[in-house]
Amino acid sequence: MENGSPRYQDLIASARVHDRALFLPLRTPNELELQARWFAGEFGKNFVSATGDKIDIVQFGTWNREAGPDFCDAAVRVNGSEPLRGCIEIDLVDRNWDLHGHAINPAFEETVLHVFVDKSDRQFFTRTKSNRNVPQVRIDPAILPETFSANIPLARPGRCQAPLGNLPEDRVRSVLDAAAQFRLQKKGARIRAKIDNHGRDEALFQEIAGALGYKENKLPLTLIAQRLSLKALRKDLKDAEAILFGIAGLLETPDLAIYKRSAKNYVRELWDRWWPHRDRLQRLILPAKIWKLSSTRPVNHPQRRLAALAILVQEWPAFRRSLERRTATAIEKFFDAFDHPFWKFHYTMTADASLEPMALVGESRVADILANVIFPFWRAEDACHAEAERRRVDPSTPLGTSVWREYAKLPARLTNRRLETAATRLFGDGPRRREFTKTIAHQQALLQIYEDFCLQDNSDCANCPFPEQMAKWR
Repeated sequence: MENGSPRYQDLIASARVHDRALFLPLRTPNELELQARWFAGEFGKNFVSATGDKIDIVQFGTWNREAGPDFCDAAVRVNGSEPLRGCIEIDLVDRNWDLHGHAINPAFEETVLHVFVDKSDRQFFTRTKSNRNVPQVRIDPAILPETFSANIPLARPGRCQAPLGNLPEDRVRSVLDAAAQFRLQKKGARIRAKIDNHGRDEALFQEIAGALGYKENKLPLTLIAQRLSLKALRKDLKDAEAILFGIAGLLETPDLAIYKRSAKNYVRELWDRWWPHRDRLQRLILPAKIWKLSSTRPVNHPQRRLAALAILVQEWPAFRRSLERRTATAIEKFFDAFDHPFWKFHYTMTADASLEPMALVGESRVADILANVIFPFWRAEDACHAEAERRRVDPSTPLGTSVWREYAKLPARLTNRRLETAATRLFGDGPRRREFTKTIAHQQALLQIYEDFCLQDNSDCANCPFPEQMAKWR
């Protein structure tokens, strides 16, 4: 099949509006989220400092387990010089360096880069206790392609509803296929960048952890996968599950009186395996307030997601083998085989045991992992191996036919507020809304069109170029 991604990219370029978007960013990420997204490479690797120097990130480093900056063992290059090894600190405001006492704290002496979001009214220079100047880089959360949690309000049908309703079905399908291919290619490029930063296995581990958390708990599960590398967990498999629960902040009390009889032995074993590691990993433990439980279904409780992540660590070689098969069925069978003697029958550590077994990772969550992690990974892998396969690599390299064919037939398992908003804008309540939301690919296409046109238009549809562009689509 012809790859429509370049055509869709041309469509965006020809319709680009150079005006303020109607929807401004809903919030500034908190400091933990900024750290996670920085570490993931979502702000990029190349910057210009506050004084005009060219700053390149050579290594993002590792999460710091001791007092001091957020990341240690990092490396940055200034104006093309030899890499400087040291630490990276991230603050919401540049002056927090002083307000938090970093300037007089010896633990920050090895800092080689200070990253911040907001600049103070007065000029501020980052200096260590020895009065050494630290390069400053300002980052803008508005450039992030998406947030960890979004809440975009539903909208009325847009001006494009009538043109889309009158177009032949194959024309509409062609547009949606092109948008879906474009979105898949973008996600593949993002994962490719993460692979370049952290390696193939670590990138996949972090991505799947975030997907297990869904929108409510994507951030904390991503943080856990970043702070506890897959490599480190695989070296200590017998304690890996306990370490995951410990870092999550779920083993802060050894008081077994609060647990039901069916849970006491399990929690005791977790605690016994965790406490020898606790002092060493104390600084990495997540705060309790980071977990969101109010809107989470019991079967999706974070404790169950952590158990699934622990199984993934144990079964990583089998997961790699299922990846090599390059079919959605192989991935679905892998997750369907997840088994845990405790979590198969428990919603939480303190809940009564269920009479019926429950899947550790349900169909809808597997579908989300396929759409947002596995297929983009395969797309990234195709691009990576293209040269070895003697194919010319450029941004318009077609998707592998087999990958796209598998992706295009994935049935939709879930909907969400943002998708419903997009479907409402483009199709209203007409029959095409149901027809073109049956597959994950077309759902992703609707989200892409909504982001590229609806959210970039500040005229409330009056001047949006999308309806007219559809008339020219061939």
